[in-house]
Amino acid sequence: MPQKIIIDTDPGQDDGVAILLALASPEVEVLGITTVAGNVPLALTSNNARKVCELAGRPDIKVFAGCDRPLKKPLVTAENVHGKTGLDGIELPEPTMPLQEQHSVDFLIETFRNAPEKTITLCTLGPMTNVAQALIKAPDIASRIKNIVLMGGGFFEGGNITPSAEFNMYVDPDAAKIVFGAGIDLTAIPLDVTHTALTSPEWVAGLRAFNNKVGEAVAAWTDFFERYDMEKYGSEGAPLHDPCVIGYVVKPELFTGRHINVEIETQSELTEGATVADWWKVTNRPANAYFMNTIDRDAFFDLLTERLSTYS
Repeated sequence: MPQKIIIDTDPGQDDGVAILLALASPEVEVLGITTVAGNVPLALTSNNARKVCELAGRPDIKVFAGCDRPLKKPLVTAENVHGKTGLDGIELPEPTMPLQEQHSVDFLIETFRNAPEKTITLCTLGPMTNVAQALIKAPDIASRIKNIVLMGGGFFEGGNITPSAEFNMYVDPDAAKIVFGAGIDLTAIPLDVTHTALTSPEWVAGLRAFNNKVGEAVAAWTDFFERYDMEKYGSEGAPLHDPCVIGYVVKPELFTGRHINVEIETQSELTEGATVADWWKVTNRPANAYFMNTIDRDAFFDLLTERLSTYS
């Protein structure tokens, strides 16, 4: 039986790859995609999610638009990384599949309330505003969520938008604080993992060799956002952050980490959005997250290649 998942996302090229990986993986069944403002504003993330579904040949997937701003602070976006559309690199057709009328937050609440308890995993690839709003509006769903697998944070790697904060956490630290404090089984895939999941020229060339639309799109997206990361980090490739979440759900054995306490900083000018990860267990705060710190990079890219090659 495939694992039922909901993807909460702010596409973003790497979010696009994550959606494609999920839709090509028989281990998971995508019940819906909820969009949030993050990498680009909400109208674009909602458009991009539908573009990716149509690229995958899956216009049947339901896409719900969610929150257009963080809980308390102004929206910060990342067009400098992802381009003005969020999916720069290749021109994809405007989507014809509809955006659902229901708000993401209401879809999340209704779905978790109506499903048997602890049968659905929530995969969050962007700021967690939708999830926090759902927990504020319907605290009863916390006990019904099987687990949340999230891309966000960093400990040994620090931050990527400030010295101490990773982008998703920085955009809405108040939402992250609510989610980490909700008593839900959480798995965090931080920069410590994703900064070792780097693309390579050989891998991108392999995508183009598929001679299909998906391979061409992922190669073009990678070429686009690689330039930013390679210049910033001096690396040979760029991190594929969000596909690591789906990789974890599909093949958790590719990752290692620890069950530790993680708190989100919301008060400090210097460290707002920091994930304060008690890696060495120096506090008495109870563990609330499985915080990953390694990935089998080669096996992960083998998985990506195998799944993306299945698109006709």
